[in-house]
Amino acid sequence: MFRRTKPETPTSERPETGASAAGRKKGRPTPSRREAEAANKARAKVPRTRKEQSAARRLARSESSSKMREAMRSGDDRYLPARDRGPVRRFLRDYVDRSFSILELMLPAMVVLLIFGYSGSATLAAYSNAALPALLLVVIVEMFRVRWRLGQELTRRFPGESRKGATMYAVMRALQIRPLRQPKPQVKLGAQLPERYR
Repeated sequence: MFRRTKPETPTSERPETGASAAGRKKGRPTPSRREAEAANKARAKVPRTRKEQSAARRLARSESSSKMREAMRSGDDRYLPARDRGPVRRFLRDYVDRSFSILELMLPAMVVLLIFGYSGSATLAAYSNAALPALLLVVIVEMFRVRWRLGQELTRRFPGESRKGATMYAVMRALQIRPLRQPKPQVKLGAQLPERYR
């Protein structure tokens, strides 16, 4: 009457074997042959030994250097060094490159004055000593002029953006002879600059 009934034992299921069992255990279907081959190729590309890792790093550095050299010629902002990257730096380069500056003559003039100073002639050395302070004064005056004019342009074109290092960047570029500037000038002398650089 109060006899305890035995719990029914679950019907035994036939155990799965082979690929289906392995796939169900992993919680995902077994990959196809094409997928397995693609995964093997991807694993083969990953450098395992120290020698392979070193070779991969050298290859990555070489590709990066090649892209940077090309960017120095083309002005591609993606691969330029950090100091030359961004719309503000691009504007500063174009602003300097579109017009001739007396600062371009400073380095050749300094070389000439050094030659005069070590020429052995007292007269040339005296001229050199007298002209050197005048050259330095020209650089200082030109620096303040560039700073004033650039300040107005940067305020108008890039309101709210940092101007840190902008004057020095422009002056250092202006001191270089045009064909030797890096990145290469992208505007011609007298060119009209675009209104927006973003």
